[in-house]
Amino acid sequence: MGNALLILITLFVLITGGAEGIRFVIDREECMSHKVEYEGDNVHLSFVVIKSDAPWNSDNYGVDLVIKGPSGDQIHDFRDKTSEKYEFTAQKRGVYRFCFTNKSPYHETIDFDVHVGHFAYYDQHAKDEHFNPLLEQITKLEEALYGIQFEQHWLEAQTMRQSIVNEVLSRRAIHKAIFESAALISASVLQVYLLQRLFERKLGTSRV
Repeated sequence: MGNALLILITLFVLITGGAEGIRFVIDREECMSHKVEYEGDNVHLSFVVIKSDAPWNSDNYGVDLVIKGPSGDQIHDFRDKTSEKYEFTAQKRGVYRFCFTNKSPYHETIDFDVHVGHFAYYDQHAKDEHFNPLLEQITKLEEALYGIQFEQHWLEAQTMRQSIVNEVLSRRAIHKAIFESAALISASVLQVYLLQRLFERKLGTSRV
């Protein structure tokens, strides 16, 4: 009974917390921070450029991301990316910074997700052999749940981005069709006008 209760409590904690997602609009540069409590924790992150305020919402945009550790040392960087996933092991405990840079002249909307994989209860009772098998299973369950949540958030952001791109492409196609129709109508009207003028000139010449 006690083991089942422990598993239920752990499941509740894992499902209700641990992941952190945020959506924001970037002009030039925005930095996010996340505190890692323990050395050796796994840090998972992902980002997707959902949309851009550029004319026609061109999909050629992208942002830079620089990840820095608590001492200011650079851990990794991405250049001109519209979406990316990354995972690293924290070498130190402390605050990690994630700085995005938008080099385009237009605002861009970014979906950013980060979570730290750690199981504190395991540390507190690691020496208790009675709990070890149970804690091992809970840790595996924790990793699986985090993985599902992380992938789900990533796929949702990707789906939203693709939906916006498709909407823009559809709007472009409609505008192109309207423009081509207007050009065709204008050409037809001009052709009728020229034929009418030519006919009037020929009619005038024949009367003389």
